[in-house]
Amino acid sequence: MTARIAIDCMGGDHGPSVTVPASLLFLENHLDASLILVGREEILQPLLGKWAGNSRLRVVHAAEVVEMHESPALALRNKKNSSMRVAINLVKNGEADASVSAGNTGALMAISRFVLKMMPGIERPAICAPFPTAKGHTHMLDLGANVDCGPEHLLQFGIMGAMLVAAMEHSDFPTVGILNIGEEEIKGNETVKSAAELLRASDLNFIGNVEGDGIYMGDADVVVCDGFVGNVALKTSEGLAQMLGSSLRTEFKRNWLTKVAAVIAMSVLNNFKKRFDHRRFNGAILLGLRGISVKSHGSADAFSFGHAISRAYEAVENRVVERIAAKIAAMTGSGVARVEESA
Repeated sequence: MTARIAIDCMGGDHGPSVTVPASLLFLENHLDASLILVGREEILQPLLGKWAGNSRLRVVHAAEVVEMHESPALALRNKKNSSMRVAINLVKNGEADASVSAGNTGALMAISRFVLKMMPGIERPAICAPFPTAKGHTHMLDLGANVDCGPEHLLQFGIMGAMLVAAMEHSDFPTVGILNIGEEEIKGNETVKSAAELLRASDLNFIGNVEGDGIYMGDADVVVCDGFVGNVALKTSEGLAQMLGSSLRTEFKRNWLTKVAAVIAMSVLNNFKKRFDHRRFNGAILLGLRGISVKSHGSADAFSFGHAISRAYEAVENRVVERIAAKIAAMTGSGVARVEESA
């Protein structure tokens, strides 16, 4: 199977200066993939170099760009020829298997949901991304798509996350936990406690509550939460990582002795940086849609954006959408994952 991925080349803080080099490097390393670069053709074509005219790469012109500060509603209504919209349309029309964008998150959510539509049995999409842990990594959702969630929505997030991990990590029975303020079943608000009961009654490998420190200890393969809590956890983690990195640099530069210590510890520091480099975990999948839409960090460099493309590629190769749809259909048929119409 040849994975076909549409790239919104104009999105993000850096646009084509990052997205095009990352795309070309991806093609070098993935001989069974093809890319569709979407954006202003007069800007993209000169950047292709030896790849110009290659059968595995084509450019689709899109005259408009969704700006990072733009209203999602206005972008959806007024910019139907934006690079973001055209890339997602390619997925809907079957010309691409997935799309990747570093653009405006709200606009990407709105356009993806409007164009690709929701899977049957899924009420809301969820943003899912990997977090580094002591054991490797865990997947957490939702990371900001839904501020308020009911118990049934959290159950559906658990199902989607488990199917994602099962497909992409080749794990037969991934563990699922729900983020809470304590391990005891009596802890948490009513929504979380009700969601835990639904998860416990499902056929998922539910392990119960996961506290905040349990995310990074790797207590569960999938951690479920609403978008408000998930986004706060994500941004807090990113801020902490940046603070620790900055503090280490400051301390090692303090005097000649600490500079010598830095040289001695360089190998350890480089391994530590590589293991927890946030760029390697770039690429959040919008789960629950009838197609694959991947969100990259807006500030991503070429290395980071390349990982987002790889994440889309892996989702296509492992048939993530089909596996989630099949699981939801099975559980909805048994009445387990059905969302009440009043929700």
